[in-house]
Order: sequence, then C-alpha cells, then structure tokens
Amino acid sequence: MESMLNKLKSTVTKVTADMTSAIMGNPVTREFEVGRHIASGGPGMSWRIYNGTKKSTKQEVAVFVFDKKIIDRYQKFEKDQIIDSLKKGVQQLTRLRHPRLLTVQHPLEESRDCLAFCTEPVFASLANVLGQWDNLPSPVPTDIKEYKLYDVETKYGLLQVSEGLSFLHSGVKMVHGNLCTENIILNKSGAWKIMGFDFSISSSNSSDAEPKYVCKEWDPNLPPLCLPNPEYVAPEYILSVSCDVSSDMYSLGVLIHAVFNEGKPVFQVNKQDIFKSFSRQLDQLSHLSPGVLSQIPEEVREHVKMLLSVTSNVRPDADQMTKIPFFDDVGAMTLQYFDSLFQRDNLQKSQFYKGLPKVLPKLPKRVVIYRILPALASEFVNPDMVPFVLPNVLLIAEECTKEEYVRLVLPDLTPVFKQQEPVQILLIFLQKMDLLLTKTPPEDIKNSVLPMVYRAVEAPSIQIQELCLNIIPTFANLIEYPSMKNALIPRIKSACLQTSSLAVRVNSLVCLGKILEYLDKWFVIDEILPFLQQIPSREPAVLMGILGIYKCTFTHKKLGIPKEHLAGKSLPHLVSLSIDNNLNLNQFNSFMAVIKDMLSRMEAEHKTKLEQLHIMQEQQRSLNITNPMNQSEETKNTPSPATKVRDIDEIFGGSSGSAGVNGNQNGSSLTVSQPSRVSLTLEEKQRLAKEQEQAAKLRSQQPLAPQSVKPATTTTQAKDLTSSLLNNMTSLNNLALTSGTRTMPMQGGTISSTFPAAPTMGGMGTMGVSNGFNSPMGFQTGSMGMGMRPATPGLYGGMATTTSAPNFSALTQNQNQNQSGKPPDMSALDSLFTSSKPKVSLNQMAPKPAQGTTAPAPWLSQFGTGQPSQTAPIQATPMAMTGVQGGFGMQANPFFNPQNFSQPVASSTMNTGMMKQSASVNNDFKDLFG
Repeated sequence: MESMLNKLKSTVTKVTADMTSAIMGNPVTREFEVGRHIASGGPGMSWRIYNGTKKSTKQEVAVFVFDKKIIDRYQKFEKDQIIDSLKKGVQQLTRLRHPRLLTVQHPLEESRDCLAFCTEPVFASLANVLGQWDNLPSPVPTDIKEYKLYDVETKYGLLQVSEGLSFLHSGVKMVHGNLCTENIILNKSGAWKIMGFDFSISSSNSSDAEPKYVCKEWDPNLPPLCLPNPEYVAPEYILSVSCDVSSDMYSLGVLIHAVFNEGKPVFQVNKQDIFKSFSRQLDQLSHLSPGVLSQIPEEVREHVKMLLSVTSNVRPDADQMTKIPFFDDVGAMTLQYFDSLFQRDNLQKSQFYKGLPKVLPKLPKRVVIYRILPALASEFVNPDMVPFVLPNVLLIAEECTKEEYVRLVLPDLTPVFKQQEPVQILLIFLQKMDLLLTKTPPEDIKNSVLPMVYRAVEAPSIQIQELCLNIIPTFANLIEYPSMKNALIPRIKSACLQTSSLAVRVNSLVCLGKILEYLDKWFVIDEILPFLQQIPSREPAVLMGILGIYKCTFTHKKLGIPKEHLAGKSLPHLVSLSIDNNLNLNQFNSFMAVIKDMLSRMEAEHKTKLEQLHIMQEQQRSLNITNPMNQSEETKNTPSPATKVRDIDEIFGGSSGSAGVNGNQNGSSLTVSQPSRVSLTLEEKQRLAKEQEQAAKLRSQQPLAPQSVKPATTTTQAKDLTSSLLNNMTSLNNLALTSGTRTMPMQGGTISSTFPAAPTMGGMGTMGVSNGFNSPMGFQTGSMGMGMRPATPGLYGGMATTTSAPNFSALTQNQNQNQSGKPPDMSALDSLFTSSKPKVSLNQMAPKPAQGTTAPAPWLSQFGTGQPSQTAPIQATPMAMTGVQGGFGMQANPFFNPQNFSQPVASSTMNTGMMKQSASVNNDFKDLFG
C-alpha cells in the first residue's frame, strides 16, 4: 500500500503539462478566466489550484483542477472509482454552507481531460504551508515557501477547524472521515476552511434519534485516491470497522500534532501492512511517551493527549474543544469576533471597535492586513459605524508601507473622504492628516484629501471649523504651496470675515499666524496684512490676534515688513487699534511695545540709508572739486541746489553787481568789464557753438506773413480784438505801482517804462515791444515767452510764435545814449538761460563803451534779425508816454494804449542806421567767434 501511494505521489509531482491547455474544453472556462498555478490540495494533493476571475463581474476566485492524466496508469474501473470519489467530495462540499467550510462559487464541471470547480479565493493548503509541495509548480512560489504560521494564526485556525467539525457533527450529523492537512485550505484572508468530503459519512438514523454512522471496511487493493489518509484515521476505523464523531476528533489530535511538528503526524503508518501497523500503534497510544507531544504548547498538550486516546469515549467532542482555555487568546477571540460580525447589532459592534485599537498592536501585521482590514473596510457601507471603524483603519494604515497603503487601504478610504455625515468622520481624518498627506500620492491628495479639508473649513458646524483651524498648522508643512496659497488661505480668510463666532475668528488668526513661516514674504505683505485691516471685530482677543500676526511677520527672519509698508500701512493701523477702549493695560502695553520696535527699526534703517547717501554725496563733491575737468557735461548742465540759489540771487540783483551794456553807433572795439574770464572751457565753447548754430537756423527761416496784406493808408486804427481787450482794461488806471523801480531802457523804438521791484504781472522780468512787420514783440516772464499777432500788418505786423528766438536787435541801438550815462542793466535777461547754467551772466558779457565810440553787444547780436525790416521800427526818438518817465500807469503800459503801436514811421535814416548796425554786428561776430 505504501509503495502504491509513493508511486501516486511521484506521478502527481512529475506532471508539468500546461494546465491551461488541459482545461480548454472544460465548461468552467466559459465563465472564468484561469490564471497561474498557485497551490495544491485535496485527497492525495491531487487538485491543482489556480487563481482566476469571473468574466462578468471580475470577481476573484480559485479554480480547482484535477487532470485525468495522472491516473492514466490505472485500469478503467479504477479510474472510474477515483473520479466518482472526487466527484462525491466536491458535490458534498457544494451542498454544505458554513463559514468554516470552503465556499464553492461554481459547481464541478467535467470534460474529457479534467475535472474543475471554482471556490472563494485561496492562498494554499495547510499541507503546502507545512512543507508538502507535491503537485506545485516548479519552482515553488516564494510566498508559500517562506510562509510561517504565527501563534495567533495557529490557534485561531485550529479553533476554526473545531468549529467546522462542531457544525458537521451537531448540525448535519456527519463524520468528515478524512480530516488532514491536505483537506484544510487557507483562503486569501488566512482563514482555515475544511474541504475533501470524499469519505464523509452521514448518519443513517433520523435526526431525532441517536446518530449512527456506517463505515466501509478498509480495502488495501483500492487505489490510494479511493482511501482516506491512513496516518490521520482513528484506529477503530481500521481495526474494528467502526466510526463516529470521535473518529474525527482523533484526526483533529493528529492535525494539531502535525501543525506544531512541521507537518509530521504522530505515527508513520506502514501502508503495505496497515493492520499490523495499527496494532502496534494501539500499544504506543496506550503508553504515549511525553516526548511525542513535546512540541505542542503546554496549555493544549493535555487536550491533545485526550484526543489521541484509544478509548473513543475519552476524546473531547468538537464543541468542548472550542471552549478550552487554549483558544481564549485575545488575538484568536478578536479574529473569531470578526467572523461573527454579521450576527451583531450596531451597539455591540461599536463597543467592540472602541476596544480594538488596544488589540491591534498585539497582532501580527499579516493577520491585521489580510484578516482584520478587509472586515473593517466592509463596514464603511454603514455610515453609523464609520466613526468607530475609521480610527482602526487609520491605525492599520500607519503600520503599512506606502505601497501597501496605496494598494490595500486607500481604495477603501477614497469614498469615505467624501462623506460629510456624521461629522466625526471629518474630525478623525483631520487628526490623522499627517498620515494621509505622507502616504497618499499627490494626485489623490489633490483630488480627495484637500477637498475634505476645504469642506471642514467651510463646515456649518462651529466645532468642526475650530478643530480644523487648530489642526491645519500641524500638517501645513506637507501641503503644497500652490494649494495653500490659492485654496486654503482664501478659505481661512473667508471663515474669519464671515463667521459670527468669536472663537472661529480668533482661531483663524491664530492659524494664519502659525502658518506664516510656510508662506513667502510678498504674499504675506500683499494678501495677509491688508486682510487684517478688513476685520470688523474689535474684541480684545481679535485685536491681539491681529497684533500677533504683525509681530510674527515683523520679527520673522524670512518675512519682515519693509519700512515703506511700516510707515504707510502697518504703523497707522496698529496705532489706531492700540487706543481701542476694549484693551486693558497689559494689552495696550503689548501694542506699544510692537509699535516702538517698528519705529526703532524704521528709524534705524532710514537713518542708515540717509547717512550712506550723504557720504556718497560728499565723496562726489570732493571728486568734483579736485577733478573738475573730468565732470560730465550732464553734471555741469544740471545745477546743484546751491548753484540754483546763487543763480537766483544774480538774476534778481542779489549779491552780484550789475554790469552795464553800452553800445555806440560808430562800432568801436569791445571791452569786457570783468577781465578775469580770459578763456572759455572746451565744454563752454561747444555749448556756445551749438547756440550759435541754433540761432543761425532761426534766422534762416522764412518770416511768418499773413495770407492777405492790406497797405495801411490811414492812421486810423483798425478794429482789433487785442486792442479791444486792452482798451477795456482802463479800469486799471487807478493802480499805483509806486514801489522801488528799475528802469527798462527803450532802444531803437522800444518803450521805456518803469517796473516795480517785484513784478506784478506773473513775475514779469523784462518787457520789450518792437513794432514792425517782422519784428517780434515778446514779453519775457521768467522762462516763459508770450507773443501777440495783430490782425493787419499795417498796425504792428506779424509777430513771432512762442517758439521763435527772441529778437534783441532793438536793444543794441541806443540813440539817446542812455540819459543817465550808465550802461543799461541786463541782469533780468539772465533768466532766459538759467536752465543752461551760463558761466558768464549777460551783465558781465556786456561791452564797456570806449571813448568816443559806441559798439553794440555782439553776444546779443547773434539773436538779432539778419534781414532788414520791412517797415521802419520806432527807433529815432524815444517815446515818453504822456510825459511820465518812471510811472507804470495806464499811459506807460503799451497794452493800455494800442495806438502807440499803430503809428507808422517812415524814415530812410532809420533804415540806414539799422543796416549799418547789422553789418557792424556781423563784423563783431567774426571778431569774437572767428
């Protein structure tokens, strides 16, 4: 018999044909996809186990396949016996339904080549785990080869087998008949399930009477697959052809011994002479040595010895075995409770889940992940249980690797992230936010985790908002900066502004203060600090929160508030808040301390800046003094404030003395009043050359002429808007401008008048009027020119535009030779050139008249008109306005007597004198500028 079993095992082991091809014709393949070969089990390890999925639902299953090729060496009637035995076992298993029995998903299907049926997902058989690798793929799968049973798994597995036997014996009145490691299957979650009902025996009596089991006599001539495993069969089954439920209990005792002894049974049976072998076994069982059970835990050793008793009445029944102290392990009881959860109500479940966190650390990780986690995740469909289940799931997630978390935990958590009721769900998630943000992939954080945080900030419950705001700073370093800036901060600000709860508002400010360090400087200055000024509340707690944010920003090394923001926004806001009546003395002192610190820093920074600027200015000034030749033209053209003050003094007759300009008609040589300026610098020469070139361009332009010219036939003044306007101003005749006067000489027909020391018409410095068709009439007021054009050329001709260069040719002709005999004061004209910062004033450049001769000023002549006047300007005789020499009344102002400008004077001598003077001026230009 032993040789036959060895031959069978060797035959099963050598079969390596592709199983997919073996079951191609099996009806199971129509509904299920068959995957890889993962394990083996059943009587004689004859069933190959494959993983698979149901095509319609993608549900995971295990596919058991028996290849008929392994029994080809038997006769046909033997083959039929083997097939019938295997069919009976599967059909019996299919009819039985219990959590401790292997669940069949699809019944047995037979084809020409194989038998196949589908069950719940399976990991391996207990025989595989204990080292029996017959009929396994080569090489042996690593997960089976390295699998080690934990104590809690062993205890609970044996408890499950005992419970399964109790169901068979008490519930359906059945003896299993072949309980061994080959017929114990570990499912995907690690539960131990009973299969292999090929030799099961049902009671022949009615359910009410005492069960009676009839067994067959042992036939050594039958194939091994048609007989139970003799190493696990009770002695009475072989020797007295009798069996009952106690026979299964003997098998349970051998099973316990095998579990703790690497799969080895109590006795090795000689299958060739099995009757003689069992006779010797009876003697050994009667005097069982202590060494046989030495590997069995002490707390169950006595019970195993009872199970292996020769007398069947001494053996404990299955129900008694489930209650022994050995199974009162907290881990085993926990796993047992999970398997019976469907029988519990919500109150019982909630009490169990509350105590579960204390138990989970004591259990092996594999047990927790593959046994407890799926049971917990199944409760997520019950919203009332989620607050009790979720803490345990997150506790398990902490012990998982990131890969295990993503694969096993996150898919079940994703729907829970969206649940808003009950509110405790949000609280639990917020408390474990660091875990979620650490192990959840970025995409899932963005799509699932952060939206949950946003909902918590905006939650209608004040308690949720408070807790969320308190927890956010603990995981702020894990939030991506764009999400924090664009989504989280705006919601915190909104919660602070819109809430009616003082606690929420204060917590919002505290939350912002704690996460400032994760923000950048300019975001805080542009978004956070202006937001503080929008808070309407003036409770002391709110004010102190605002002060805290200012202080944190001000003192933080990375942030800081610029002095411009301090002066313009921060300090005014804080000062206004500091005098709020709600603040007590200590709070006011806190405000003032921060304000003083800000003022001190602002003062120090700005003072340092000004000192540095002052040092730079002093260095630049010393360089300008020691190295004047290296100054740029731009620096020279831009006067310093001190230079501007000196220029203003010179213009308005300050410290500089006025030098006269005297021109004689005979055009004698030029004499300079200040000989100290002997030569000009290169830059000054370049500037004068540019001015000369500009003046030449202006002289070469065609004069502006009216479109139609009407000769003046009469002396009657034409109606003119300007004249009408001036005539209407006669009411100013009563103005008496009797202050200190400055004489403005009238040369060559210009009007001599007296000006007050302080000009009254917009700061008018010099007023010169020239009558003629082409002679411009300009009023120089500071740096502003004014020009007027009459309606007809017969009056005082076309006038130059405001952009034209002023004509000073009339000033060069002095036929009266200046009644006082002093050169005229031309310092007022200096204002024309203040922007260019001239090195020599007009008074200094005016010529001194030589004895007996009078020469025009060549520097002024360069601005004169190079063309002869079309009409003779008023040159010959100075006009004394109504005989008043020094007054600025209505008669002295030409705008109050327009007829003074309309008298035509034709004098050939005047024109001749003008031409002579122009020639003299050109000669002087040549003498001066080459």
